[in-house]
Amino acid sequence: MADKINRRKLLKHLGLGAGLLSFSGIPGVFGTNLKPVEAKTDFQYSGKINHSVCRWCYQDIPLQKFARACVGMGIQAIDLLKPSEWDTVEKEGLVCSMATDDFASITDGFNDPANHKKLQSAYKRLIKKASEHNIKNVICFSGNLRGMDEETGIQNCVTGLTPLLDYAAGLNVNLVMELLNSKVDHADYMCDHTKWGIELAKALNKTNFKLLYDIYHMQIMEGDVIRTIRENHEYINHYHTGGNPGRNEINDSQELNYPAIMKAIYETGFEGFVAQEFIPTYDDKLAALREGIQICDI
Repeated sequence: MADKINRRKLLKHLGLGAGLLSFSGIPGVFGTNLKPVEAKTDFQYSGKINHSVCRWCYQDIPLQKFARACVGMGIQAIDLLKPSEWDTVEKEGLVCSMATDDFASITDGFNDPANHKKLQSAYKRLIKKASEHNIKNVICFSGNLRGMDEETGIQNCVTGLTPLLDYAAGLNVNLVMELLNSKVDHADYMCDHTKWGIELAKALNKTNFKLLYDIYHMQIMEGDVIRTIRENHEYINHYHTGGNPGRNEINDSQELNYPAIMKAIYETGFEGFVAQEFIPTYDDKLAALREGIQICDI
């Protein structure tokens, strides 16, 4: 596996749009030579955590085959699917836990008024499609700073998102903005701290606007993960995992204590999905995924 993984290229193959997501991994240090923990054939899921997985991390496995493997290991949903993929996973008994489409862009988001007309039109179509499939969550992004101050960014996001949230509320759909790190993977991204995301949520004052708390990204930017989750869980309706450093397996090769984090999430009364979003380094990628699910199933 190469020392540098370009997430933008991976996601481009999934049709998530040019310039959507990029990051670097260091599996040569964390995980490459590790063997997966032997799967427990008698493993019984607790039901405390609703399990999902991000499709792009396993994009070299055909979607139908991947969906069937997910069902076999107790996963209930797949994240970051576009409309053309929804039927495939639904036929296997899974749901799309976070919808996206080609136009979605991390760098060109709602903080720039120049993007509003295009994004509002595209998101309305996606929201309507999601509603027709009973998909509850649609991902969105702040966009990059490009010299903009944070308060102006909040004001611009409120202007751009408010009409969409009103439209989505009538269709029982949430818009969910992802918290991403700007230190390692997404330089200049505006929504890079929980505090900023919460300030935006308060300014919007819409019950169907929530945050996607990516544990890997926020460990890089601010740490103090469990306290942050406990104090701000009302603004969060989705979680992503990933080992840090490196964004690889979430086992003891990295610094985050995922069983403790999952326990804290569960204790908040969380009923949404926790989606695995690490880059597997094991030869058997599905074994890595199963291990991650079992680590999180407290």
